[in-house]
Amino acid sequence: MITPTLRTPLGRCQLGVGRVDITPPADAYHRSWGAALHDRAEGIHRPLMATCVAIAPNDAPDDLHLIVGLDLGWMRDDEMHALLDSLRTATGRAEHQLIVTFSHTHAAINLDRERAGFPGGEHIAPYLESLADRCAEASKLACENLSSVDITVGVGRCDLARERDFRDVERDIFVCGPNPEGDADDTVVVVRASDAQGSKLVLVNYACHPTTLAWDNRLISPDYIGAMRELVEQHAVAPCLFVQGAAGDLGPAEGFVGDPAVADRNGRQLGHAVLSTLEGMSPPGKQLTYQEPMLSGATVGVWAWDAADTSRSVDHFTSECINVTLPIIELPSVAQIQADIDSWQQKQDLATTDDGIDTVRECRARIERCRRMLRKVQAIPAGTTTVDVTVWVWRMGECVLVMLGGEPYQQLQRNLRRRFPQTRLLLIELCNQSQSYMLPRERYGIGLYQEEVATLAPGCLEALEEAICERLQAWDLN
Repeated sequence: MITPTLRTPLGRCQLGVGRVDITPPADAYHRSWGAALHDRAEGIHRPLMATCVAIAPNDAPDDLHLIVGLDLGWMRDDEMHALLDSLRTATGRAEHQLIVTFSHTHAAINLDRERAGFPGGEHIAPYLESLADRCAEASKLACENLSSVDITVGVGRCDLARERDFRDVERDIFVCGPNPEGDADDTVVVVRASDAQGSKLVLVNYACHPTTLAWDNRLISPDYIGAMRELVEQHAVAPCLFVQGAAGDLGPAEGFVGDPAVADRNGRQLGHAVLSTLEGMSPPGKQLTYQEPMLSGATVGVWAWDAADTSRSVDHFTSECINVTLPIIELPSVAQIQADIDSWQQKQDLATTDDGIDTVRECRARIERCRRMLRKVQAIPAGTTTVDVTVWVWRMGECVLVMLGGEPYQQLQRNLRRRFPQTRLLLIELCNQSQSYMLPRERYGIGLYQEEVATLAPGCLEALEEAICERLQAWDLN
């Protein structure tokens, strides 16, 4: 007879953690918001970090896999490729063994080299040149403190994130902000790694745009991730790495503000959810097992912590890449975009004091949108109709990390978890490459910002889901 158990997903592997400070100069080029009226930052809210986690199977410690999490927003393709090439050379890792992912804070340094001529832009190139060395240092530290760990995975809930495709009925437009009628994924996946000395890592996977701080903020900040990390590390006494979930249509209820205290409050809200999840986790390597009935005022069932059943696949480790070719939307020409930039720049130059700050802000915002579109179009060769998208899939014991570039809507992670209910899945976005937003088919054509800046055509999110499911099914997961 099979003994009844309450199973927590477990794993075992070699794991190490390394961290370095990557805070840019306090006066670096800061503008990541079209509506911002400043270019140069004016200080530091909290430091930015690069955290590397090195992972390897217990029976093959040289098969190292690295996840480097950066407290940064995003990178252009050229800079991303250069960083990955440098890190692969420094670490000796193959394509399927190295992930660089972004927390997606919108309050860090803007890393666009073309902004070098703007106030604070003189720091962009030196920062990018030093970033690869700093990431390599974090990787070296992680590889130097490898030890055998027990992995425990828990799930919590947090309602920080809200669905953000909101219809402004009065103005007949969609705006990017909290939608009172929208449904938001509140899943927090927490991975704890423990060795003989205690907790070694807390990895947090949650989907919510770090857009607490917006155009009125002039401080470099990790947004809510900073306070969340501080709180978790104070209580868990272990490094905390945050990895962003499928947040394409998710953001904080209270956001787009200039007050860092709001970002800290949002972070503590998530941090307490993480701590609650940690408190409910099983001891390392244990499962709750039914023992016997006990006659009392009622006949109660007695359960106790036992070592995990040896039949469980806690030592399993597999990593693969899924390559999918997907169609892209029809994009405007470089000439069209440049003409729009010139037109808005002329309006800004002609703006007078009487026009008011709103006119200047609108012109700057429109120019910023056009510049982003221009960079996207310039990165795609003329005549291109498809792009290659890579998904990295790592299985560690009884949990699976699904990692991809771009910003998929929450539908992707919710559907994957629904289709594989017995497998603990982490969906991590903004990894190694960018394909911008990935919308569900039915969200195209209704006037969303996410479509305006998207590259992939309708149906691509669904095709990506099927490709991932096909691979997970091939691994006999359910």
